[in-house]
Amino acid sequence: MSYLDELFGLSGQTAVVIGGAGVLGGALCAGLSQAGARIIVADLTEDACKARVAALEQLGGQAGYCLVDVTRRESIENLLAESLRQAERVNILVNCAGVNVGSSFLEATDADWERVMAVNLRGVFQACQVFGRHMIEHGGGAIVNIGSVTSHLPLSRVFAYSASKAAVLNLTRNIAQEFAPLGVRVNAICPGFFPAEQNRRLLDQQRIDNIMRGTPMKRFGEPEELVGALLLLVSPRAGSFITGTHINVDGGFTAAWF
Repeated sequence: MSYLDELFGLSGQTAVVIGGAGVLGGALCAGLSQAGARIIVADLTEDACKARVAALEQLGGQAGYCLVDVTRRESIENLLAESLRQAERVNILVNCAGVNVGSSFLEATDADWERVMAVNLRGVFQACQVFGRHMIEHGGGAIVNIGSVTSHLPLSRVFAYSASKAAVLNLTRNIAQEFAPLGVRVNAICPGFFPAEQNRRLLDQQRIDNIMRGTPMKRFGEPEELVGALLLLVSPRAGSFITGTHINVDGGFTAAWF
């Protein structure tokens, strides 16, 4: 085993990726799998979960799946129970489920607000609580929540999403403080602009032009470009003294603003 494999390897670890059937979640599943972790793909639809598992197995990985609705605590509790039927314990949790709604502030509805908060924020809170308790009881683990550049900056027409992601970053820091003495590390990754499902329909040409003007690297991110940050944060060795922080993977977007 090479030094890098020893530093970043996840052999013997089990990772649950909530939102793992999506574009970004799928790339994170693949990265964790290639590092040696067994993957539990958790998402809403069975066909998408099965397809992701098949793709991981085709690459030589070990994977299973479980359906989950992050807006329902009992569904997250079932996810933990099913994960433990497939593996002895869960070492890693990635909260990658997310939704977005585009509108001006005055056009937004209560239903839009409540849906975004239920998935993006309450789902993270509940999953961290359910899986965090399991990790504490079994000697430790690592949690990574997916924030956004909007955790730091307001963006037009996605105010509910921005508010939810700002709260996710604050929640991450608070949980990290409480869990740190108990052996569980909690961090966040804040992606910049990636053409994932929840923002494709919002990306008209004017918005793309605005994003490119604010991104020093002048391009969108590729899903695989999130993997390095994730492996650093979940690795028992490489990330062993990292908790309560975040990594921006945004092509310089937040640096340009600050």
